[in-house]
Amino acid sequence: MLGKVKKWLGIEGVKLELILPEEVDADSGEILGSIRFQSLNPQTVTSIKIAFIEKYARGRGKEKLIDEYELGASEIHQVIEVPAEEAVEVPFQLPFSLVRSNVDEFGRRNFLFGGLALAAKALRGVNSEFRVEAEAQVAGVALNPFDRKSIRVRL
Repeated sequence: MLGKVKKWLGIEGVKLELILPEEVDADSGEILGSIRFQSLNPQTVTSIKIAFIEKYARGRGKEKLIDEYELGASEIHQVIEVPAEEAVEVPFQLPFSLVRSNVDEFGRRNFLFGGLALAAKALRGVNSEFRVEAEAQVAGVALNPFDRKSIRVRL
């Protein structure tokens, strides 16, 4: 009985780990990585959802605003058998496109404008953080495994 409950809740089930580069070039338009699955019991992964998200913050104190933008998403519809106590890696390619503000576009014109754009962004308290999230659908499990990793974007 306890074993069935553990399996249904995903305890001792599939563990998902994102393997990503530390930094990605904004002009490349894609992230190459892989997902590692491990489990104490044999399990079946039926699909994987991967998303690239930007957390965009601006302002200070009470005036601070935070938005999140999905810059790219991908779904892998593939049945993956995860044997007990063995690691299985699934490579992926996640295309994305950055949303650039008017200040960013101004700063890309030349290196002098780039300095002005950086100063303007610092003055307004603008900051972007990027992350990749992955969630796997596992057969017979209520709580699906997921992972989230931060990644730097070279603009």
